[in-house]
Amino acid sequence: QVQLVESGGGLAQPGGSLRLSCAGSGFTFSSTAMSWLRLPRGRNLEWVGGISGDGSETWYGDSTKTRFTISRDNAANTVYLQIDDLKTEDTGLYRCATWNGDRTAADFPAWGRGTDVTVSA
Repeated sequence: QVQLVESGGGLAQPGGSLRLSCAGSGFTFSSTAMSWLRLPRGRNLEWVGGISGDGSETWYGDSTKTRFTISRDNAANTVYLQIDDLKTEDTGLYRCATWNGDRTAADFPAWGRGTDVTVSA
């Protein structure tokens, strides 16, 4: 069955960087677009961005296009989220999901359980 497992979260300082990972299994990873979403503390679920199956294209939300970078290594069945210049408002649960290209609930068929990020001095 499809499995997605995130890692790399933790406590980080403002201004620092984190790289989150999402390992996928149970599906053809290299032909599956992937997305990252986050649930900031006290706010609604937010789409961070997505990446095509071959990694040639990336898309980002309006609030994440400057400090967030999504990449993937299909040989390792892993997609990454790099967050630079961390801010306290980046605190939250980060989840990866398979992605059908749009942003309705049905466009994210499978989800990982997430990795927690806390940004605090």
